[in-house]
Amino acid sequence: MTNHISITKPIYHFMKAFLSLLKTGLIAIMIIGMLKVTGLFGGVAYLSQTLALKSGALNVNPDGQKSAKANFDYNFYIKNLQGDKIPFEQYKGKVVFLNLWATWCGPCKAEMPGIQKLYDKMKGEPIEFVMLSIDKDNALPKVESYVSKNNYTFPIFMPSGYLAEQLQVPSIPTTFVIDKEGKIAMKVVGTRNYDTEKMREFLRKQIAR
Repeated sequence: MTNHISITKPIYHFMKAFLSLLKTGLIAIMIIGMLKVTGLFGGVAYLSQTLALKSGALNVNPDGQKSAKANFDYNFYIKNLQGDKIPFEQYKGKVVFLNLWATWCGPCKAEMPGIQKLYDKMKGEPIEFVMLSIDKDNALPKVESYVSKNNYTFPIFMPSGYLAEQLQVPSIPTTFVIDKEGKIAMKVVGTRNYDTEKMREFLRKQIAR
């Protein structure tokens, strides 16, 4: 009888703890689901990422984000907000800062003020900024409104048909730096603060090569 009790008690406590964790997990899933349904999830993500950016925890480290120097596939088209179709090949031989984002992506929106500051500080230097919104075509008015409301002046584009496989990324924001030779010099997945001296030095090194 004593052995039965000594064996059962640990199992009981384990099951109690397990059920408590399961309950907590289900509550968390329900909260996330409610936030997504109500459209508040992006706002919560935006706020949390913004706070992390302000703390300096998400400052980009370009030297720590080195890629395998894969060739970039320029074989696709983009379009500006006026609807003009542009072959991405026109950027060959140039240093390109390419960022994939969307109006529904809270983490994307959190890093955009820093990209705007980087863009302002790199003005006059031979580097191309391509802020590529992957919103659907019918969301063009929403993209225009968002850009206007936030006074963003960096060049905004949307896809025009097929995007290169390299840009079929699993999550956004994703940022590429493409060098003059058409190699991917840097690829970063996730929110970062690009308004740093290290980032500017990294871009100027690409320009000088």
